[in-house]
Amino acid sequence: MEQTVLEVKNLTVSFHTEKGVILPVNGVTLTVPAGKIVGVVGESGCGKSMTARAIMGLVKYPGKVTGGKIFLCGKEITQLPEKERRRLRGSEISMIFQEPMTSLNPVVKVGKQVDEAVRLHTPCTRAEAKQKTLNMFREVEIPEPEARYNCYPHQLSGGLRQRVMIAMAMICRPRLLIADEPTTALDVTVEAQILKLLEKLRDAGTSVLLISHNLGVIARTCDEVSVMYAGRIVEHGETAALFEKPLHPYTRGLLRSVASLRAGGETLQTIPGVVPNLLHLPKGCSFSLRCEKCGADCEEKVPELRQIAPGHFARCFLAEKEGKE
Repeated sequence: MEQTVLEVKNLTVSFHTEKGVILPVNGVTLTVPAGKIVGVVGESGCGKSMTARAIMGLVKYPGKVTGGKIFLCGKEITQLPEKERRRLRGSEISMIFQEPMTSLNPVVKVGKQVDEAVRLHTPCTRAEAKQKTLNMFREVEIPEPEARYNCYPHQLSGGLRQRVMIAMAMICRPRLLIADEPTTALDVTVEAQILKLLEKLRDAGTSVLLISHNLGVIARTCDEVSVMYAGRIVEHGETAALFEKPLHPYTRGLLRSVASLRAGGETLQTIPGVVPNLLHLPKGCSFSLRCEKCGADCEEKVPELRQIAPGHFARCFLAEKEGKE
């Protein structure tokens, strides 16, 4: 039986505002098997990063996890005291944030910042921590690690800063790595190098939850993928199957909106309408206002995430009907 490193069940995050309650994460369920890269894809504001922060225990006021459970290697961590969560962060679960320039301390040398992560979670001397940091710099393919150790963040390129962030996240060999848009603002060559590095970490035994709005990144790197829309998972499946035969109209719209280099120059298609205001979601399916095939059930009922084909799930009444035919 395949071991599960991360299991999220019906996770809900609420923000209480003057205008009402917002649910940026609304009943999200997902799993990350051991030794796999699982992607979460969707438009900006769909709840991807907030899901990651909830898993890490980093949701700040006025936000709060108000429902669901999070299991890490079979142990529930949803309501752990902050002291216990801090112990887990870095040692068992780590996260690479979107922008390394703002995540790294600009007035501390990068080597010292990684050293601090080592000494926080493992008993060692300064010399031992430095040696572990240099070894990790080599592992994530940072050239001239001794020289880079003494650099400040602004002295490094975007790609090298991202590698430092990966080194910091991996220095204590966590079971799970959450990568939130790890290739944002990087050129395509560096992007390919970072994705290859994530695959290398996966092959070495670290499970990865990869968050991205880039379908190309997801298609190349992930074993499985979940598609998010307005705070909910609307489709999940193995990457090849989902890209070959998407079941949810939103997923189909995303794939049609990707530019193609094929000869003939197809017209780039868009998804009509806009993402709904989370304060005023439609009564039924969140995508109903933008769906060309919306029916009566779609307007009145919220569809459940159901298995339509083996290992392939969709939150769509139409997909359910098509699957039965």
